[in-house]
Amino acid sequence: MRIADLSFLAVEDHPFQRHVLLKILAGLGATKVVGAPDGRAALKIALAPDAAVDIIISDLDMPGMDGMEFMRHLGEAGLPVSIILASALEESLLASVETMTRAYGVRILGVIEKPVTPAKLDALIRRHEPLLPGLSPPGTACPPFTPEELEEGLRKDEFEPFFQPQVELQTGQLEGAEALARWRHPSRGIVAPDAFITPMEDHGLIDALTRVIVRKSAAFCREWRRASGLDVTVSVNLSVRSLADVGLAERLTEIVRSESLEPRHMVLEITESATTTDTGKVLENLSRLRMKGFGLSIDDYGTGYSSMQQLTRIAFTELKIDRSFVTYATRQRSASVILESSLEMAAKLHLSSVAEGVETQEDWDLLLGLGADVAQGFFIARPMDAGSLLKWIWPRSGIEMLPCQLQTAERE
Repeated sequence: MRIADLSFLAVEDHPFQRHVLLKILAGLGATKVVGAPDGRAALKIALAPDAAVDIIISDLDMPGMDGMEFMRHLGEAGLPVSIILASALEESLLASVETMTRAYGVRILGVIEKPVTPAKLDALIRRHEPLLPGLSPPGTACPPFTPEELEEGLRKDEFEPFFQPQVELQTGQLEGAEALARWRHPSRGIVAPDAFITPMEDHGLIDALTRVIVRKSAAFCREWRRASGLDVTVSVNLSVRSLADVGLAERLTEIVRSESLEPRHMVLEITESATTTDTGKVLENLSRLRMKGFGLSIDDYGTGYSSMQQLTRIAFTELKIDRSFVTYATRQRSASVILESSLEMAAKLHLSSVAEGVETQEDWDLLLGLGADVAQGFFIARPMDAGSLLKWIWPRSGIEMLPCQLQTAERE
C-alpha cells in the first residue's frame, strides 16, 4: 500500500519534534497526517467515530497520559491500527515497552530510537499491511465460541491449515512450511487460532482438530512434494493436552500414512511446557513418534523455564527459536547474545535451527551471519491457504525464484 493512501497520527509532546515528525511524513509522501501533544488527545482522535487511522507514531515519555497508558487504552479499544514507538529512552526499556505493547494486543511495527529520520521511519512504515479480509484485528473482543459452535465447525469441516513457508538461509531454497490452524467461519470470516484453541482444549475437542489439521497438512505436503520434486516437509503444532493420550502416536502415524505421506516428512512442534504434567505418558508418546520417523521441534525455544532440561529428555530434531529473540536481536544486545548462544547450542547438538519472526532484511542478514539454518516470517511470506501458497511458489509464468533467493543471488 502506498504511503499516500495511509492515515497517520503523530503523538509527540515536544512541539518542535512533532513539527519535524509531521514534515518527515510529508516528505515520505503522506497526505493524511494529524498530530497530538499527548496520549489523551491522541486517544480522542483515534476513537472518534469518523476516524480511520492506519499508523500511529507515538512518543513514550509524555506528561498527562504517557505512551504506555496510551498503548493500554488502544489495546482495550481493539483498534485495527499499527504502532511505531519513537523514544530516547534506553534500549532495554524500549524493548520492554515493545513487549508490553504486544501483550496488550496492539499491532506494533517496531521501535525507533530518537532522533527520528526518514530512513528509519520509512523502513517501519513499509511493514504495515492491512488486515486480511474477515480477520479480526489483534485485541478485538470476539464473543467466545460455545462447545456446540465448535462441534458444528468440526462437523461441517470448516477448519483448515494455512501455511507459512520456511526457507534455507544459505540458499533461499524452500524447505517446507508450518501449518497454522484457521477456521473459515460462515459469519465471522477467517478466525485465528487464539479464538478457538483454548476453548477446544477446555471442551475436549482439541484431538479432533489435531486430526483434521494433520490429515489436511499431510495431503497437501504429499501433493506439494509430487508437483515440485522438492524434498519439503510440513510442520504441525501439537497441543500439550493431546500428548497425555498414549494412543496419540499410533493414530497420527495412521493418519499420515493414509494420506500417502511418510512420517519423516512431517515435523511435530512441541512447546517447552509439554512434559510438566503426565511426564511418563508424554515422553512415551514423543519417543514413539520419533521412532515412527516424525521430526520433533521444540517450539518457541527460550520462552519457558525448562528449555535446557527438555533438550536432554526428548529426542528433538529441531530447535525453533522464539520470534521475540529474532525481533530484538538487531537492536538489543541481550537478545542478540541469547540468539547467538541458542544457534551455537543447536549446532553442537546437531539440531536444525529454525528462526521464526524474520520480518526485515536486517533480521535475515543477522541470522545468515550467525549460521541459522532456516528462516520463517513476514519477510518471506505471511501465512496463506494451500491454493495461495502454490500460486506464491509457482506463478503462472513458471517456477520463479523466491524473494529471498533473489536477494541471496544478488549478494553473491
